[in-house]
Amino acid sequence: MSNENQNLSGWRRFIKKMTKANELGKEEDIMTDHDYDGIKELDNVLPPWWLYGFYITILISIYYIIMIFVSPENYNQELEYTNSVEQAKKDVAAWVEQDKKDHPEKYTEAVAYTDAANLAKGKELYTSKTCFACHLDDLGGSIGPNMTDDKWISGGGFKNIFNTITKGGRPGKGMVAWENSITKEERQQLASYIVSMQGTTPANPKAPEGDITWSGK
Repeated sequence: MSNENQNLSGWRRFIKKMTKANELGKEEDIMTDHDYDGIKELDNVLPPWWLYGFYITILISIYYIIMIFVSPENYNQELEYTNSVEQAKKDVAAWVEQDKKDHPEKYTEAVAYTDAANLAKGKELYTSKTCFACHLDDLGGSIGPNMTDDKWISGGGFKNIFNTITKGGRPGKGMVAWENSITKEERQQLASYIVSMQGTTPANPKAPEGDITWSGK
């Protein structure tokens, strides 16, 4: 090893070994005889780090060729995909089964209440959740539509009203989704109360809105 290399730090020697870069000012040592209008060419070698990476990609390619084409029983992408899908289905089924145990109310159909106690609770919720701010105390409508007539924007009937309360009204109209704010039973009570007010006569009813006609209870 030359004295010059001995004076270099370990890291600098490693970099020099991996790049085989020539020192500036010593271009004459690797100058070729090629001359292009006064521009001469240096005979630099490919950096060892690049060659090592190239050799590694060749080895990996050979490995994949053997695994996919020579021994497909060891690696099969179609089989791997099928197994992954089947495992995902099992995982989802297990999650749903556990969720049914933890939250059984999510998996039962919402039903309308007609008894006085639940309707009274629905009326209380209508007031406490400030539904009256948009629909008025008697549901005659203000900013929001009249909910006592037979014209509905998102559909009348218990299921449609329950879904609107749960998921919210039309985007940008201010009707928020209540599914994360009140329980499913409370949403059933609130929707049931609104249904019970169908056909009543508000003090100052707003003109009908919506193209969906519903007159039943």
